[in-house]
Amino acid sequence: MRFVLLHPHRWNLTPADAISIQCALAAEVRQKPLPAAPRTIAGIDVSIRGEVAQAAVVVLRLPELTVIDSAIQYADVPYPYVPGLLSFREMPVILPALEQLRITPEVLMTDAHGICHPRRFGLACHLGIQIGIPTFGVAKNPYIGTFEDLRPSKSHQVALLDAKTGDVVGAAVRTRSHVRPVFVSVGHGITLTEAVNLTLACSPRYRIPEPTRLAHLLSRDRFYMDGKIHTRGRPT
Repeated sequence: MRFVLLHPHRWNLTPADAISIQCALAAEVRQKPLPAAPRTIAGIDVSIRGEVAQAAVVVLRLPELTVIDSAIQYADVPYPYVPGLLSFREMPVILPALEQLRITPEVLMTDAHGICHPRRFGLACHLGIQIGIPTFGVAKNPYIGTFEDLRPSKSHQVALLDAKTGDVVGAAVRTRSHVRPVFVSVGHGITLTEAVNLTLACSPRYRIPEPTRLAHLLSRDRFYMDGKIHTRGRPT
């Protein structure tokens, strides 16, 4: 998979400069319907161990949810942890992972937020506008926003609202009955309804949708430490 960054900038910025980039690029985010029902979707997960960042990407065919491609990338942690600036910490390792793919996915699902963000520019937004692929976030916890109680049944959803403005910034979605919801938000090039529907379609058994769940498992099973690739805890 080859792409050109549509809004190139440096990644090693001060927090103040990074926030300025977010504020400027947030205007490029578009919530719009997908051009067609997607046949492929990729899940992205990033883990940090010590000073090493690792991105795992798994591409699935829809609606079967069969794995058709995957990639993993290691790099030194490129940016310190700063709340609200996750994309500057993770995208420098996500982008080369995506370039390893043989199949270009039609939609990207991230284990991170999109417009559910103080500046409406979470990692899913940053990634989507940079490479021009529809992207949305499915996070385990809300970053901002409040929501009403959900019914215990699978597929129930309620709006996630910015407490200050009342804007809809996402949805709390029950992917399994009697299990905590996940939090879906638009990144770029997709509607919230489509993002929620894809989240549910990709969640036949578990709370976490298959694309990001499998990316997490890939990242957990293979990780870099002490100059070696370890598989299930054993160096190779």
